[in-house]
Amino acid sequence: LAPDVVAVSGDRLSSRNGKYILRPETVETYFYLWRITHNAKYRDWGWEVLQACNRHLRVAGGFTGTTNVFDKNGAHMNDKMESFWLAETLKYLYLLFADDSLVSLEDYVFNTEAHPFRRQSSLRK
Repeated sequence: LAPDVVAVSGDRLSSRNGKYILRPETVETYFYLWRITHNAKYRDWGWEVLQACNRHLRVAGGFTGTTNVFDKNGAHMNDKMESFWLAETLKYLYLLFADDSLVSLEDYVFNTEAHPFRRQSSLRK
């Protein structure tokens, strides 16, 4: 797992804040990069994210975020499953592995909450 916030300096990444609260932005990026390039590494990375969440953040009632991804003992669970985990993160992971024809990016655009909206040009078809 990686923290929600990192600093970029040249070719180096660093973080002083180790929290990860199940945010969708990384897997959303993998989804779009997969659709544009069809480079299998984006699906591989998405699978790694899902496996890491299952291994480190799965709890009896679902999933939880963590306040410190650097602690491998899991002692920093925040006991909170954000709604965007279900509404966005898991949706983008699903779409990453689904057939491209399920939701065509030629016909649909996703809003900031990962809801697909038919593009205007597609409404005229």
